[in-house]
Amino acid sequence: MHMMRETGTDALRILPDVSAAVGGTPLIRLEKLFPGSDVEILAKLETLNPGGSTKDRPALAMVRRALADGVLAPGGTVVESSSGNLGLALARVCSAHRLRFVCVVDARTNRSTVAAIRALGGEISLVAEPDEATGDFLTARLARVQDLLAQIPGAVNLHQYGNPANPGAHRDGTMREIAEALDGDLDVLMAAVSTTGTLAGCSQYIREQGLRTRTVAVDAVGSVLFGGTSGRRPLPGMGAGVVTPISETVRPDEVIRVEAVECVIGARLLARAEGILAGASTGGIVHALGTLVPRLDPGTRVVLVIHDGGMPYLETVYDDDWVAAELGASSADLDHGTAALRRTADRG
Repeated sequence: MHMMRETGTDALRILPDVSAAVGGTPLIRLEKLFPGSDVEILAKLETLNPGGSTKDRPALAMVRRALADGVLAPGGTVVESSSGNLGLALARVCSAHRLRFVCVVDARTNRSTVAAIRALGGEISLVAEPDEATGDFLTARLARVQDLLAQIPGAVNLHQYGNPANPGAHRDGTMREIAEALDGDLDVLMAAVSTTGTLAGCSQYIREQGLRTRTVAVDAVGSVLFGGTSGRRPLPGMGAGVVTPISETVRPDEVIRVEAVECVIGARLLARAEGILAGASTGGIVHALGTLVPRLDPGTRVVLVIHDGGMPYLETVYDDDWVAAELGASSADLDHGTAALRRTADRG
């Protein structure tokens, strides 16, 4: 039997388990995205978390807090609503902690994400139709969660939309890591919003540390967050059909709303310019940044959060036939939109 012993360096070491690999993601310089912008663009590469998204952070934090507080019993059941990434992250965390996990998803959730949740031992409860009164899938998912809590003895809902451990994971992790890497010298932080946990936690750190960083929330057209108007949101993972409790605790300096086709343009541009295959919400951030550049001073330092990877979106965001059928945009439309975005961001 091998004795347990310390090994490796800080940069290359053996970790005790997969949860220890959550966080510590790198900042990547993006010089080819908008080369004529005269803006310093850095990306927080959250795809390098074990579950491939920023949701690994709050999933781990919420489960640990619930177990420590006695809200969740060892061997208990977690029931949670998710558009995909948090469900995948919770499936991994619950598996590691020997907890049962039931994930409530809707018809927009990527098939590969659903398959991954099942592969990790999670169970799927699919909401096929939106809420009759509001036409919103999130409302329907939350109602299903309540039904399941009533049916499963001792089941617990971590409630990512209001759980303080969600933004807490980004205050103590995501934003702290960014600030320490840059010695607090950051002009603009851009993040997509759904629960708003990432933005809320980062904003709290910025406020507590007295940083001058401005925050930009990138939201979907059709989301009701921050005074938005409810409407169809064909892509999962960004926006919300209800005002989340966490969103009421944060005041972004600016909100930029993006259409689904703009998310497609941004995601594809990032992939081809920088070799980073990202999800729809990150595509929205990229597009929002392109439109924001003309209002930024030369030399402005911007960090954008790459929330998740693009593999689950290969059949949607990166598929020409799907984009044409669901979003009404042809390949030529996307090319024109990409060229227009790059012209907007080019100071030359």
